[in-house]
Amino acid sequence: MDLKQIFKTHTPIIGVVHLLPLPTSPRWGGSLKAVLDRAEQEATALASGGVHGIIVENFFDAPFPKDQVDPAVVSAMTIAVQRLQNLVTLPIGINVLRNDARSAIAIATCTDAQFIRVNVWSGAMVTDHGIIEGRAHELMRYRRELGSEVKIFADVLVKHAQPLSTSDLVTAIHDTVDRGLADAVIISGSATGHPPDMDQVKLAKEAAGETPVLIGSGADWQNAAQFMKISDGIIVSSSLKRQGKRENAIDPNRVSRFVEMAQ
Repeated sequence: MDLKQIFKTHTPIIGVVHLLPLPTSPRWGGSLKAVLDRAEQEATALASGGVHGIIVENFFDAPFPKDQVDPAVVSAMTIAVQRLQNLVTLPIGINVLRNDARSAIAIATCTDAQFIRVNVWSGAMVTDHGIIEGRAHELMRYRRELGSEVKIFADVLVKHAQPLSTSDLVTAIHDTVDRGLADAVIISGSATGHPPDMDQVKLAKEAAGETPVLIGSGADWQNAAQFMKISDGIIVSSSLKRQGKRENAIDPNRVSRFVEMAQ
């Protein structure tokens, strides 16, 4: 897969819009307008700061169901994606946490979004939300059934989790790419905001061959340029927030600085 087909660059910086709590989540505030207003502000900040794409994610819905969200979450995320598409011209992807790739594919297909992120695509992981098994076999068939061209960006040995199948990175990447047919792989640290080890990224890049490898957590001003040299792109959010705190909104000045340092 050539990332330039989506992002107009071979090494994209992809910002994440963390949606405020959605209907049925434990911290749902009762106003979808407030959720959409915040999402629009963050998408505008990301676009003006120079990122190449955006992922929309139900980050503040924690604790998450492990594999199927409520229909109200799907509806709210669909509306959010459409609102952002009317606001910015950047490619948009979707991540339905914790691992509802079926809903993500459905939303992306119906809104003409270009890609999704899936935390567990192959293998099985013990997570803070229980044991999650990859369902690549089912989801690739579902994508075909929908006649969809949405690309699959799959995490390998995802953060906040421990593998039940294999802890060997090279084996996990081969399973994800060669057997799971993911279009790109994502390498992250142990938790949100934690960067992956540089040597592990290099190993992942070698193992993935022609399949793009993206950094999925922990990128900041200090390490962005180095990560861009050894990977095919960066997915970033926490370090772009005001004061670097994930609960805050995205700061356009921090976005601009990050993009400058990365490039």
